[in-house]
Amino acid sequence: MKEKTTAIVLAAGQGKRMHSKIQKQFLEIQGHPVLYYSLKCFQESPLIHDIIIVTGEDMISYCKREIVERYQLTKVSAVIAGGKERYDSVYKGLLACEECKYVFIHDGARPFITEEILERGMFGVQETGACVVGMPSKDTVKVADEADFVSETPDRKRVWTVQTPQIFSYDLIKKAHESIRKKDMTAITDDAMVVEQESGVHVRLVEGSYQNIKITTPEDLDVAEVFLKKIEKM
Repeated sequence: MKEKTTAIVLAAGQGKRMHSKIQKQFLEIQGHPVLYYSLKCFQESPLIHDIIIVTGEDMISYCKREIVERYQLTKVSAVIAGGKERYDSVYKGLLACEECKYVFIHDGARPFITEEILERGMFGVQETGACVVGMPSKDTVKVADEADFVSETPDRKRVWTVQTPQIFSYDLIKKAHESIRKKDMTAITDDAMVVEQESGVHVRLVEGSYQNIKITTPEDLDVAEVFLKKIEKM
């Protein structure tokens, strides 16, 4: 594959819902930090040419020493400080990219991405320029009004829970972020929203995995242990 592809891995989250002094992406699953697992996938994937880790200013040295050097992650080209909000960290990651065609933006607290997910994402972004992985919702979803009464029940067949990576043409996502930074960004929760609002490009949904969970609460760590034991037996 000739076009350069960069993975931006976000590892600057505070993880307040984890109720731990250690940030969720640095908690361990079977002896390795949560962050390690997704980095390993990107490291081993022929689709990814380089990796940028975006973390807290105080964690840069730790990431370089205990993750990049310890696990010999040779594709990591930079470990940089993130911003106040997630979208600030993404933007800093985009600015650190060098001449790439596509960018995979991934939450470091999602350890269970696979090569198959990356392949589906690459196929999707090459078709449309904007692609996110996710899965159809298993549950019925209710939309609440301001008083917490049900105002709408969307057709479950059309409801997806969105995951990462979210994959974009580099020029598209960079221009979209530059544009939206001039506006109110308080409602922005993911990069697909940035593209949807600023470019008008239709974002393609492709299948991720129900195992592609985000480690957010202590219960998620228990689930992750089960998933990892299952993966290791395969």
